[in-house]
Amino acid sequence: MAHKDATTVAETLRRIQRGDLILPAIQREYVWKPSQVVKLFDSMMRGYPIGTFLSWKVEPSTAKSFKFYGFMREYSAYDNRHNQLLDVDPSRPVTAVLDGQQRLTSLNIGLRGTYAYKNKGGWASKEWSYPTRHLYLNLLGYAPENDAGLRYHLAFLTKEQVAAAEDDAEHRWLRVSDVFEAAEPAAWFKLAQQYGVGNDEIAVEILGNLWAAVHSTASLQFYEESDQDIERVLDIFIRVNSGGTVLSYSDLLLSIATAQWKTRDARAAVHGLVDQLNATGAGFDFAKDTVLKAGLVLTDIRDFGFKVKNFRTENMELLDAQWDSISESLRVAAGLLWDFGLSDATLTADSVLIPIAYYLQHRGLGNEYRLAEKHRDDRGALRTWVLRSLIARGVWGSGLDTLLREMREVIRVHGTGAFPDAALDAALARQGKSLEVTESLVDDLLSLRFGGPRTFATLAILFDHVDTRSVHHVDHVFPASLLSRKAVITALSQNGGPSPDREHVDTLLSLRDSLANLELLPGAENVDKSDQDPASWLDNAYPTHDARSAFLDRNALPDPLPTDVSEFEAFIERRRTLLAQRIALRLGGLGGVPAVGTDSDAGIDDIDTDLGVADDGSEALS
Repeated sequence: MAHKDATTVAETLRRIQRGDLILPAIQREYVWKPSQVVKLFDSMMRGYPIGTFLSWKVEPSTAKSFKFYGFMREYSAYDNRHNQLLDVDPSRPVTAVLDGQQRLTSLNIGLRGTYAYKNKGGWASKEWSYPTRHLYLNLLGYAPENDAGLRYHLAFLTKEQVAAAEDDAEHRWLRVSDVFEAAEPAAWFKLAQQYGVGNDEIAVEILGNLWAAVHSTASLQFYEESDQDIERVLDIFIRVNSGGTVLSYSDLLLSIATAQWKTRDARAAVHGLVDQLNATGAGFDFAKDTVLKAGLVLTDIRDFGFKVKNFRTENMELLDAQWDSISESLRVAAGLLWDFGLSDATLTADSVLIPIAYYLQHRGLGNEYRLAEKHRDDRGALRTWVLRSLIARGVWGSGLDTLLREMREVIRVHGTGAFPDAALDAALARQGKSLEVTESLVDDLLSLRFGGPRTFATLAILFDHVDTRSVHHVDHVFPASLLSRKAVITALSQNGGPSPDREHVDTLLSLRDSLANLELLPGAENVDKSDQDPASWLDNAYPTHDARSAFLDRNALPDPLPTDVSEFEAFIERRRTLLAQRIALRLGGLGGVPAVGTDSDAGIDDIDTDLGVADDGSEALS
């Protein structure tokens, strides 16, 4: 491995600009956050080392077996997160970066490009939530006091933010890309005049430090590997990428698939499918690891571990040939998860997608499975099993490959005509991951809190009358607004009584967000309920005795409901008992927990468990 002469940032970026430095498909995509970019530029301007870099000189005979990509320049978390595939000249060697992609891409974005990330609180599905930002440097002063230890005041800003600061005496924002364009030694003086700071000693010093860090300081140290043995290169790549943002082995394996697929670009296919799955419903956050693992499982490859030997030519040809059907099964599986009321906020284990997709592919079930009446009971069984597996702890944790292999075999043998929930339960039990209801599970579920990742799934399975094709909110039965510390103290001190005991107030506040004070309400009902006490709201929303009784039965609520804070603690105790009974009823009987329910449970077989597409799976405050 040869040590190359150190180069400047500007020289290296010009090599990227010319296409002399490129990325092999084994590289993961760009993952750095804006704060990491700012810290890199701050270190560079202070003369700190920013690490060494490793490149690989790839001869034409080797290069033809791989795909290569260009560096990201105009990154957008909304619609431009994937590097562009390059058409590499097959007649000459190429220089591919093995280590340093994140840093070089950050320098390229800061000095030549843009970074569009989502505004805080913005809609993830709306383009306007991701405004284009350039990297700027404040010339009129150093960074405010900060925990990151930054000296220079750097920030990604929109043009509107910069315009708003034009008359600010403490900020003069220099677009950092202007410094890259100012290549001549005297050019930074012209920039100082252009920005009106030529007579400001601090501004000239700050600008000069940035210019020198970009154009005159040879700060980038490259080592170049020339060996064409791919196993050696992969080993080097894994070792040097063991720090920083963790490198997934799937990044390497995906590149091998990319080189071996004949009919499509594996990298583009996998990333494209990930984007489609994550755009389902309110949105998921599936990783390419999950999709790649699913592909190996669905092709019935015997060993689907992330190992180089499993990505041999014959296996990749199977994956390539079956990719369309695999993609369809995964899309339908993601749609079903959304139908079950789940989204990124409430799906606690992405891997549950895999056995669902395998079952769909095994039976040849397409998107009609989500709505067709003939599949109603089967969907109900699948939904119940999925939610049970998500609310029990430890099911989707360690030993995942072994678990998936066992599930695949069960579905293959027992899942030809219907979803084999009982056989899967037995398989889980053999793996020490039983879904059996125990007292500890009941206590665990009753301890769930508002906003917790398992809370929605638990409520959805306990109250399976809920049709998640419509918006349902996780609602506080007794409104949270009436259970603030101030509201509780005021309510308990009415009629001139003494101030309530602090411990009592703390107890009531701790119960506010507990499962016993939560229910699933249709969005419109939740908005209408607002901050009314539950008894008053129920009387208004359900005027007849029969309607009120049915509502209480469906939601395992005690009668009567509380009218004020003084009745809240007793209500919670009664509701916990009803929920414990409902857990036993829905998940299976338990010694010590009576498997009985409320009056409505007598008609449980008539409850509609046909779940379709919801409009919003997110939790909302009552």
